[in-house]
Amino acid sequence: MAQPKGTVVLAYSGGLDTSCILVWLKEQGYDVIAYLANIGQKEDFEAARKKALALGAKKVYIEDISKEFVEEFIWPAVQANALYEDRYLLGTALARPCIARKLVEIAQQEGAQYVAHGATG
Repeated sequence: MAQPKGTVVLAYSGGLDTSCILVWLKEQGYDVIAYLANIGQKEDFEAARKKALALGAKKVYIEDISKEFVEEFIWPAVQANALYEDRYLLGTALARPCIARKLVEIAQQEGAQYVAHGATG
């Protein structure tokens, strides 16, 4: 194990990519706090919490941000007729800044030095 490097709050989904990143960050010497955002998707958040802790997360936050996602991101996008290629809704793309905002809030609350995500490149 590497020397302690600080704390990172990881945007975590419980999937393969974010689980691998969680383990890799631990191996690099970081304390990892996992953050799962509930934006209204059907997901077993408790299973994801258990998985993150089993993989070495120091703490897990699961935040329901669905109300602010709809009110502050989805509704304005619908009002602006924001579509990709004039036909696709931007749900996933719109979720990212909403998730990132809460990720930073948690990092500040926890005194973490870093934030990270494990999304596929």
